[in-house]
Amino acid sequence: MSVPVLLVLDADPPPRLGSLTGRARILHTDEAGLAARLPVADVLLVWDFTSTAVRDAWPGKGPRPLWVHTASAGVDHLMCPELAASDTRVTNARGVFDQPIAEYVAALVLTMAKDLPRTLELQREGAWRHRESQRVAGTRACVVGSGPIGRAIVSTLKALGIVTALVGRRSRTGIHGPDDLDRLMARADWVIAAAPLTAETHGMFDARRFGMMQPSARFINIGRGQLVVEEALVEAVSKRWIAGAALDVFATEPLPPESPLWRVPGLIVSPHMSGDTVGWRDELGKQFVELYDRWEAGRALPNVVDKKRGYVPGH
Repeated sequence: MSVPVLLVLDADPPPRLGSLTGRARILHTDEAGLAARLPVADVLLVWDFTSTAVRDAWPGKGPRPLWVHTASAGVDHLMCPELAASDTRVTNARGVFDQPIAEYVAALVLTMAKDLPRTLELQREGAWRHRESQRVAGTRACVVGSGPIGRAIVSTLKALGIVTALVGRRSRTGIHGPDDLDRLMARADWVIAAAPLTAETHGMFDARRFGMMQPSARFINIGRGQLVVEEALVEAVSKRWIAGAALDVFATEPLPPESPLWRVPGLIVSPHMSGDTVGWRDELGKQFVELYDRWEAGRALPNVVDKKRGYVPGH
C-alpha cells in the first residue's frame, strides 16, 4: 500500500517531520518547483507562509492535493478562486500565535503609554529629563477581529485594567457588530486591528476612520497590512490627528527602505514578529504532525478554513 505524498513548500529552517517517516513520502520544493510537483501531492504543507506561490500555481493542470495546511493564521497569501471552488480542505495554524500576539500588543500599549522610545533616546543622549507617563488602567480599547487572536488580546488588556470592546463580523453576546465600529473607535484610546484580510476588511482603516479617532488615541495593527490605507495613517500620525501608531504588518513585506513609514515620528515599526516567540517553529511543526495524525486516521480536522470567507468560522 502506497503512502501519501506530502509536499512541503520550504522555508529556512525546514519543518521537523521525522515522526512521519514511513507514513508519508515527503517531497520538498521551492516556489519555482511548486507548480510541477502539485499534481503528485496528496497533502501540501505551506511552510513558507510569506509566499504567494500557491495562489499562482494552483490554477494549473493536473490533480491537486486533498488537503492544504498553512503554517500561519492568515490564508490570504494562498487563496485563489480555483482553490476556493475546489474540494480541497484548507487548515491554518490557529492557536499557535494567539497569546504571543496578545502579549506583544500589551507590550506596545505599555511602550507608548509610558513613552519608552523617548526614554531610550534620552538614555543614549545621556539626558536626564523627567516626564509624566500615561496610566493604562481605565483607558478604552477597541479590538477589531473576534477570532482567537482578538479574544486573547481582549483578555490580556483586561488584565491591565483596560476597558475593552471586541468587534466582529456580526453582533452577538459579548461582541459588537460592524455597525458599532465607528462609534467605538471614536471613544477608544487604543484601536487594535486583528481582523483577517477579506474583501470586506481590505482598506477598512482609512482617512475617514483615522479622522474620527481622538487626538490622544493610538492605533496598532497586528492583523494584515492591507487592512490599513498606509498613506492615510502616515498623514494621521504626522499631522497629529492621532497620538501615535504601531505596525507589525505591512502591505509590502519586507518594508522597503524608501517607505515613509520608517521615518514618521510617533510610529513604531516592527518586522512582522508579534507572534514569533522562541520555539514557535517547533510548535508549528508539532501542530501539523498532530493534524496529519487525524487526517491519516480519517478523523475530522480542526482549524478548517471557510475558503469563501477566508477564515475559520465559529467565532
